[in-house]
Amino acid sequence: MRAWHKLPFMQMSLEFGYWVGGSLIILLAAFSFFTQMSLMDILGYVEQLFGLTFTLLFSSLVMLSAWAILKIYQDKQVEVWTEVGLQAANGISTLALTFTLLGISLGIGSLSNQTLTPESVQGIISQLTSQFSMAFMTTVIGLPTATFFRAWIGILSVKRQNNEQTS
Repeated sequence: MRAWHKLPFMQMSLEFGYWVGGSLIILLAAFSFFTQMSLMDILGYVEQLFGLTFTLLFSSLVMLSAWAILKIYQDKQVEVWTEVGLQAANGISTLALTFTLLGISLGIGSLSNQTLTPESVQGIISQLTSQFSMAFMTTVIGLPTATFFRAWIGILSVKRQNNEQTS
């Protein structure tokens, strides 16, 4: 009987996990170096800026897109994994735009519950700015990420299909 870590699927999963984990550590270390923020400060900032729900959903879709790219590189069911990767990238776009609209509507909705007076305007503007910042940052991060994955997956898929036709 083979050990679980020697199974081809587990070996590939472990290798993928090492790449993702290593890349994340390098990215966090570089961000920490340039901003002089600790890891806990960075994680708190990300949670404050994007929220936990967006961060978890976004990370999951990014991981799925990266997994699809890995499968396409390995020539494993190229058509299926191309579709999975493209749908995950589309999910990133949809998520970004949904959270943008959510942030804007929450900001506008908070105005209806408050009375505007000269004394309260400063606090209300501050609250709106915070909600709109989250709203627009999801789009600023999400749309380029989705475009990056769509392009990578599309180009890689065409390259693999051309290789199959010439073989």
